[in-house]
Amino acid sequence: MNFTKLFKYLQLIAVFSLVAMQTGQAFSEEKKPAQPKADAVVKPEAAAKPATTAKTSPTDPVVKVNGTAITRSEVDRAMKVISAQNRMGLQQPEDAVVDQLVSAELLYQAGVKLGVPDLDKQVAAKITESKSKFADTAAFEKALKSASLTQKELEDLIRRDLTISNLVDKEIATKATVTDADAKKFYDENVDKFKQGDSIRASHILCGVDPKATDADKKKAKEKAEALLKEIKTGKDFADLAKANSTCPSSAQGGDLGFFGKGQMVPSFESAAFALKPGEVSNVVETQFGYHIIKVTEKKGAGVTKFEDVKDKIVPYLKNMKIQKGVSDYVAQLKEKAKIEKVTN
Repeated sequence: MNFTKLFKYLQLIAVFSLVAMQTGQAFSEEKKPAQPKADAVVKPEAAAKPATTAKTSPTDPVVKVNGTAITRSEVDRAMKVISAQNRMGLQQPEDAVVDQLVSAELLYQAGVKLGVPDLDKQVAAKITESKSKFADTAAFEKALKSASLTQKELEDLIRRDLTISNLVDKEIATKATVTDADAKKFYDENVDKFKQGDSIRASHILCGVDPKATDADKKKAKEKAEALLKEIKTGKDFADLAKANSTCPSSAQGGDLGFFGKGQMVPSFESAAFALKPGEVSNVVETQFGYHIIKVTEKKGAGVTKFEDVKDKIVPYLKNMKIQKGVSDYVAQLKEKAKIEKVTN
């Protein structure tokens, strides 16, 4: 059982991020699709559809968990979401998806017994947050439709997610402690994982271009980038111009992308960035995302990252691993006591 995928599934649906990604920009446009922060998202309609027979109804139960049915439509929706997360758009076997849904249902049932304070208020707040991601009510409703959801179904999914999260937080996460000594032991035993090549810290201004943009639109974006470059050369502050003009989410940080090594950015961006010295600004650089102006602020040579610099990443990683193990053990105990019936139609 892959509990990481299980919780990603629950969280994706519950916060409505799947449909939000269909209507918005990726988190980090300048990165390669293969990188963790900018994975290509396969649209649900492009993913392979689960095979169902013509006689199957969306409301037909596929499995019952302590008498509660998991329906065909729930299984199909889960398969679609998980497929959309997969970089290659490959479908998971239905049995594996059903097993994840069974585990989620068992956790939910246990979570209901535990109770969640102010659950209705939390659900309402999440719905408001979801709606805020869209330009208007029509866009929100269109996104709901594209995800094959009604608002009531979305509310139910959010309620389930909050109930399960509360259970995991109170019954499992509180017991998953990681000490500095645990983190140091992991570091010492996996020192090769902390080796790094040359890296740079850079900022950029992106004049974004849609992949389907016309030549006229591309020309306009390039001309804007060239105009901004002239302003930089006359002494205008790079960060201020990035905040006001860049179409990349990094604009909020003045265009700062943090440190990155070779192989993390698309080739043309990487080539231009690594050719710069600290403080230097590039000419206009074209990528599939549009036109960039890049400024390098720092450079680091190859070496092994110090423990002190990665401890704050190791501790939550190890804690998450303990939580995953805790959830796995918890579900195994629930399954021993549960009545799980597969339904054949």
